Amino acid sequence: MNSLNKLHKAGQSIWLDFFDREIMDSGKLKKMIDEIDLAGITSNPSIFEKAVAAGSDYDEDIRKLSQTVKKGEEIFFDFAVKDIRRATDILRPVYDASGGTDGFVSLEVSPFLAKDGAGTLKQALKLWHEVNRKNVMIKIPGTKEGLTAIRKATAAGVNVNITLLFGLERYREVTNAYISGLEDRLKEGKSISDIFSVASFFLSRIDVLLDSQLKAKGLNDLVGEVAIDSAKMAYQIYKEVFNNERFKKLEAKGAHKQKVLWASTSTKDPSYSDVKYVETLIGPNTINTLPLATIEAFKDHGKVDQTLDSGIDKVKARLKKLEDNGFDLDKVSDQLVEEGIEKFNDAFNKLLKAIEVKSAKVKAGA
Repeated sequence: MNSLNKLHKAGQSIWLDFFDREIMDSGKLKKMIDEIDLAGITSNPSIFEKAVAAGSDYDEDIRKLSQTVKKGEEIFFDFAVKDIRRATDILRPVYDASGGTDGFVSLEVSPFLAKDGAGTLKQALKLWHEVNRKNVMIKIPGTKEGLTAIRKATAAGVNVNITLLFGLERYREVTNAYISGLEDRLKEGKSISDIFSVASFFLSRIDVLLDSQLKAKGLNDLVGEVAIDSAKMAYQIYKEVFNNERFKKLEAKGAHKQKVLWASTSTKDPSYSDVKYVETLIGPNTINTLPLATIEAFKDHGKVDQTLDSGIDKVKARLKKLEDNGFDLDKVSDQLVEEGIEKFNDAFNKLLKAIEVKSAKVKAGA
């Protein structure tokens, strides 16, 4: 039994923060499911952009689709839906074995819609119906504008993966949007037992932003701690929200708890352990989404222990010290959300440009 199998036994699911066609064609995805208990996949514009621009796996799709009047975004979602559908079928045994709480593949709405709640909802519903698989998740950004879309998509029976979460207050709002969506659906007399959701906290970017500022103020004891401390407090909120009377009423009707998912878990600072954002955040009924390099690193030397609930008093003290020294984590969260949207928009623009270039070559007879 390797460290990743032990992680699974400890109650934490590992999802892959990487996706392309080759990983399915080669059989590597199936092998990871069998050997390391891989239980899900997340995709995003950056991942697809690299696959399209640097490889040739999607050239034939682009060639065929570009012969119609479809735009770049339509071409992308056409082949993305096809690949996501295929991946969900490979992971369907995991979904079935878990009772519908694992084995998901996530597909993101256009990042251009991050500040457009109505547009986000419309596309989320469209993608949900196009993929047409119980174990697909539609990714909706955790922006203020996205909250209503999350609630309405949940009420419509969509599995939602809420992305770009950095702050605790926004996380509370996200849990409320999910629970309210379940309540809305129940009022319509519809089943809520097949709906599942995750709230994705992005971790390493918090430390990347704050570490240099903390060092400049001489707060070296807080360096490299804020992301993990925030995640641990999010887990405390999770336990509070999903064990209260409001949710228990829904649970009695078949509702699933919205799991917390740790994202952006590759270590950006080379002075930190390459499994820093894994070892420190292990707890039951959670998910950690890891890139391939971090999966290999943890398999090689990762240690498994129940760490997510440890040292909470120290966590609270550090966060209080951070506040006392003028750091407002809500403002930090807002900044990181804006930066995250910008990065995803940039990646999506590059993806569409790559499709446009290849499409132009096809039309020119190249």
